[in-house]
Amino acid sequence: MKNEFKKGFYFKTYEAPFQSPFEKLFGIFKELITHTSGDFDEAIDWLRELDKEYKLTDEHYTIDDFIEDLKKKGYIKDEAKEDGTSGFGITAKTERAIRQQALDQIFGNLKRSGNGNHKTKYAGNGDEHTGEFREFSFGDGLERISLTESLRNAQINNGVESFMLTENDLVVEETQYKAQMSTVLMIDISHSMILYGEDRITPAKKVAMALAELITTRYPKDTLDILVFGNDAWTIPIKDLPYLQVGPYHTNTVAGLQLAMDILRRKRNTNKQIFMITDGKPSCVRERDGSYYMNSNGLDEYIVDKCYTQAQQARKLHIPITTFMIANDPYLQRFVNHFTEANQGKAFYTGLKGLGEMIFEDYETNRKKRVR
Repeated sequence: MKNEFKKGFYFKTYEAPFQSPFEKLFGIFKELITHTSGDFDEAIDWLRELDKEYKLTDEHYTIDDFIEDLKKKGYIKDEAKEDGTSGFGITAKTERAIRQQALDQIFGNLKRSGNGNHKTKYAGNGDEHTGEFREFSFGDGLERISLTESLRNAQINNGVESFMLTENDLVVEETQYKAQMSTVLMIDISHSMILYGEDRITPAKKVAMALAELITTRYPKDTLDILVFGNDAWTIPIKDLPYLQVGPYHTNTVAGLQLAMDILRRKRNTNKQIFMITDGKPSCVRERDGSYYMNSNGLDEYIVDKCYTQAQQARKLHIPITTFMIANDPYLQRFVNHFTEANQGKAFYTGLKGLGEMIFEDYETNRKKRVR
């Protein structure tokens, strides 16, 4: 009697993967430390409150045990506070864990290939095979010759009995260039990023951390510089992203764009781009004498004209700007539309949800023609 195998689906009650008490709390802790901008004490206070409400711990493993494990595992360290008292601060190991969690949260549900670089649509003497063949021509490297296809041509052209391989039989497989990308991510840290009861800065810095982790692990030949802009603009190292906070600033978009272009001018990569995350209109510029011209009432023509000039300058430098407007204000969309037109870039009008996925997709697909 033959064995019969039945195909189908087997359904059972979902069983969550096992997590140790430390792993369970550590995932929550990483989320809290991001919201508190690296303030360990505040994050632990929140964790204790959550523990009271949701019974995260028991008598066998307490919050104090968790803190002790954080210290043993190298996630926190002793440090002196500004008032002279002792306390704990997070370490570089924690900063990396936070970036990895942001990457998993934002990009984890998206397909990833393993080639590690950006493909371009231009065929040539690259290093990724396309599966398409052409005749061998002078200048092609010998390592690019497809031996199988060339031998097949020789048999067809010359016969098996009088086998002979000639230059006319040789074929090479097309390859694609893998472009290296230099990206500057601009993050608005003006006061409006926390106005109206909505925390916009935390999702913005989560995206920055995820993008930083993505590039450093998947695209190590690419470069990412992160700058923040309020009344002025300045760069911040990737390790400082968890500590990023909003300040009592206006929005000096011009200063951010000038700094971004200065950074990209020094990059050797042909492919360059600027991502700008903002929720409001430009409201500040710095004059040549060092003074600030500010106007938060509507779209100031003097300020927005300077923004358009910077957009045009970036276009001349072949630097596309992609703007992610995380506010749904039709009045501001007019400015973003004109700004995008001046640069010939792109703009996305989005809330906080889906911001990371949009940036990922744009980063993957924003490929320019390689200058030969």
